[in-house]
Amino acid sequence: MFLQVFKSDHLEVIKMKTSQLATLFFTCLLGLMPCAATAKPFVVSADGQEVTDSATGLIWRRCAEGMVFSLGACTGTASTFTHELALARARTEAAASGVAWRLPNVKELSSIVDISLSSPAIDATAFPATPADVFWSSSPDVGSPAYAWYVNFSNGAVFTGNRTYAHYVRLVRAGQ
Repeated sequence: MFLQVFKSDHLEVIKMKTSQLATLFFTCLLGLMPCAATAKPFVVSADGQEVTDSATGLIWRRCAEGMVFSLGACTGTASTFTHELALARARTEAAASGVAWRLPNVKELSSIVDISLSSPAIDATAFPATPADVFWSSSPDVGSPAYAWYVNFSNGAVFTGNRTYAHYVRLVRAGQ
């Protein structure tokens, strides 16, 4: 089993056997060792459309692109985009709304992962109906221009993928 962790502007892969991971989990669960806090302090806007991450100050769209927030939930179907179209979607949304929406970089996007959860590995109260799948970041793979970084919200893994593949998008903007 591989557990992937994004750390300090580079990807670090920690290899653990299933038995080691199980031992770590039960040691934490039994209170013999402190567990790292993974819950994020999210504050939902009054209209329910946005979520502010108090740890980073970033403001996120509550729903994946293609969905709308209505009656306490994200409804509709999330859309997928190639990397080029994901960047264009952010520019279009920023121009249409007058709000500086953009595609998050990989560090920002991975900051909303909750590794204590899976399928999806994200706070479902703050980000309802998030597809347990891949979301594009704006970060290019410097070593391979045909690739860009993404976060898989099924398990929180961070990888690079071909920019022509279609993945989900969640937009972000700087806080006030």
